Amino acid sequence: MGIVACSAEGAALCYRTICVEGAALLDPHAHPEVAMHSHSLADYVHCLDQGDLQGVADLMLSSARKLAAAGAEFLVCPDNTIHQALHLVEPHSPLPWLHIARVVADEAVARGFRRLGITGTGWLVDSEVYPEALSSRGLAYERPTREERDATHSVIMDELVNGIFREEGIATFQRVYARMRQAGCDAVVLGCTEIPLIIHDGNSPLPTLDSPRLLARAALRRSAGQ
Repeated sequence: MGIVACSAEGAALCYRTICVEGAALLDPHAHPEVAMHSHSLADYVHCLDQGDLQGVADLMLSSARKLAAAGAEFLVCPDNTIHQALHLVEPHSPLPWLHIARVVADEAVARGFRRLGITGTGWLVDSEVYPEALSSRGLAYERPTREERDATHSVIMDELVNGIFREEGIATFQRVYARMRQAGCDAVVLGCTEIPLIIHDGNSPLPTLDSPRLLARAALRRSAGQ
């Protein structure tokens, strides 16, 4: 499989999950062959700040072509935010992709959830990446308020992508999830690849849907022919 990486922390979490959990489907210490390519996160951020989804797509396609040349048979991208450009990528991609939001939506349906809170970068929660995927499976959703979006975006981009994990950042997400629970959500999407580095079922007011690990497990199942 090929991993189209964006942020280092998120891509590392996805890669590590594939390598560690591969043994459950294969032999001890075994995992599928994995290739990864990443452009600089700064290149993606520049495009996102400009609202340039074609620029995002061009970066993703560049990685896709390099991974295809390296022998990958399908692609995953553990970054939720840049999935908003995937519709521009797929018609020109040399390889098929697994869509992270669709994987999360499938898991939500399997676990019987009905209304999901969506959290991630400001770019992600302002987009239709998750609303489209969830609505297609008959799931309702709740977006963060503008104040919540700004606060969580700051934690992600100023701290988490740089490997900085603070109690204050954890508390920020916990407050958002507590409010979403009161609004009727029965689970929350960890829709930024770095959120699972600080939030999990043990410290979240709501059950969590861990997008990068769910994507990694879906990739493992595909590699194992399941």
